[in-house]
Amino acid sequence: MTDVVPRLTVRDLLPADLTQCGWAGSDLHLANVAAQLTRAARAEVDYLAAFTPAGAPVAKCGIDYGESEGAGTLWQLVVHPELRSRGIGTLLIRAAEERITARGLRRAELAVEEDNPRARELYERLGYVVCGRRPDSWDERAPDGSVRRRETVCTVLRKDLPATP
Repeated sequence: MTDVVPRLTVRDLLPADLTQCGWAGSDLHLANVAAQLTRAARAEVDYLAAFTPAGAPVAKCGIDYGESEGAGTLWQLVVHPELRSRGIGTLLIRAAEERITARGLRRAELAVEEDNPRARELYERLGYVVCGRRPDSWDERAPDGSVRRRETVCTVLRKDLPATP
């Protein structure tokens, strides 16, 4: 299925799309994404997704313009587990970088959990360089249905982007 990327389109994720995003995370995560879409309506963030020709989302990524001055910060980037390593993440990151430069910003940033070397390798291959570390945490649904706090450490990476022509 290496030909999947040319058939995908990237557009804004809409609230109606969330019903097809169960692969991306728990109900808690999708509730957070829904909240982020209200911020997108106020132009505080962009929230993009890659879609199949049938309209199914297969990857998603937020871009926060208020987290780091002068930068767009990518977060909540995930590709459908069955479609990883096919260029979809690269497609989505490039689209996110275009959105960032369209806002007149010249830097993209992101954080990746330190126990996710595969994602970090992708980001470094796309030109992101390590600029620090930071703790992070969020609520997640445990297998028994309870809510627990996930605590982790992330590597922060950044990339200088070209000016728009």
